[in-house]
Amino acid sequence: MLATIHDRLRNSDAGVRRIAVIDLPYTDEEDDIAPLLIAALSDADATVRLEAAKALEGFEEPEVLAALAPLLKDPDAEVRAAVAYTLAELKDSASATALLPYLGDADPEVQAAALQAVKALRVDAAFDPAMAALAHADAKVRRAAVSVLGYLKKPQAISALTEVAAHDDDAEVRRVAVGALSFANDAEVSVHPALSRALNDPVWQVREEAATTFAKTGSALGVPNLVRAMDDEYWQVRVKAARSLGKLKARDGVMALVEALIHPVSNLRKEAVIALGEIGDPRAITPLERTLRDPDPDVRKLSKLALTTIQMNGGAA
Repeated sequence: MLATIHDRLRNSDAGVRRIAVIDLPYTDEEDDIAPLLIAALSDADATVRLEAAKALEGFEEPEVLAALAPLLKDPDAEVRAAVAYTLAELKDSASATALLPYLGDADPEVQAAALQAVKALRVDAAFDPAMAALAHADAKVRRAAVSVLGYLKKPQAISALTEVAAHDDDAEVRRVAVGALSFANDAEVSVHPALSRALNDPVWQVREEAATTFAKTGSALGVPNLVRAMDDEYWQVRVKAARSLGKLKARDGVMALVEALIHPVSNLRKEAVIALGEIGDPRAITPLERTLRDPDPDVRKLSKLALTTIQMNGGAA
């Protein structure tokens, strides 16, 4: 079968070559596939290069990556996207070697793709390029750089990330920066003010991310802000605030959570019930008993669990 495919890969018809590339991964001679796919990356037809880039997902041999990485600059947008996706699936940190030269590329599309691909590899060599990219004019590059720094979890990046979270012009960059701060352990010094500001961001997705990140940092300083977030105009923000109040076991949030038990959105009622169970404050018993008649069966089930938890931990009405 491989010999037949080999002949089709040399066919003058690009459509035949494309189908041959698609068929390659289904042959039994796995050791012989990679060289043929690498050769197909240089095909004159973009559709052939596209299929080769897709088929190489999961290959991390140095020669494969050395051939793939330059296609981040392919003239065809679909090929570039396929290469970026394939590279983003890399798991071996040693694979970063092929990507590092592109982390500061002059083309923002290439730079963003390379940063996105290298983020999960968590290689220290990506730190300085990512820090430099925070000042890039293109929001895609800044967003990818923030993701890299969030994966690396280096305390040296906290100050820069708080600045981005507070002041970047692009809402999605701010949101990703807020999420990246979840690894921080110095919430009292710089992260808490940044998250507090993010909870007042004009874009609700940023506020939602901030509500989530407060709990991840483990900072009880965020509780007053989370209580205020329980009045946010977007129920999605309230859901994350309720979840964080529960994870932080914030007794100061009990009354705000009790008020959420009658909200028309059942997802918020569920989160409020769960949070009250996690907090374990006996003040929640009577309100939770009323939710045993909630129209949503999931709310009723969760209320029973929350009441049992509170009572088992010594709570009394």
